Amino acid sequence: MLALGLVLNTVGLGLLCWLIFALAVYAAPFFVAVSVGMLTFNSGAGVIGALLVGIIAGASTLVMGQTAFAMTRSTILRAAIGAAYAVPAAIAGYHVVLATSQIGVPSLAWREVFACLGAVSVGATAWMRLTLFAEPRPLVPSGAWRSEPARRSSLAATRGR
Repeated sequence: MLALGLVLNTVGLGLLCWLIFALAVYAAPFFVAVSVGMLTFNSGAGVIGALLVGIIAGASTLVMGQTAFAMTRSTILRAAIGAAYAVPAAIAGYHVVLATSQIGVPSLAWREVFACLGAVSVGATAWMRLTLFAEPRPLVPSGAWRSEPARRSSLAATRGR
């Protein structure tokens, strides 16, 4: 019975850590979902209606951000969209790791180090999940990129073939 309790506590703690990490990564869509859900609940829609509207608003925020990031070609606009999702996630990751490190880390300096590492990892994960559907582009100036067959034919023309 004691072994079962230890296993279930470990599984429950792991599930809780995964849930906190997922909520920190999706901080901006989660904030939109909670805000719209509370607004809907306060307008008289009830608990079920507020949950449905909040979930739809959060999911559509994430999908619209991923779509806008994937469709835009401007590097500055991509950076702005990515920052709109990654910065709140990094802030949430910082505070989550700082709060949980207070349980077992007595040194304030090490708590700050762990919190900064948590912020970087959660922010990077949010950025990577936002770029999930984005097509990778070559790192050349915007006017210099051509398709591969055109590049081969121009190279062949310059060599005299």
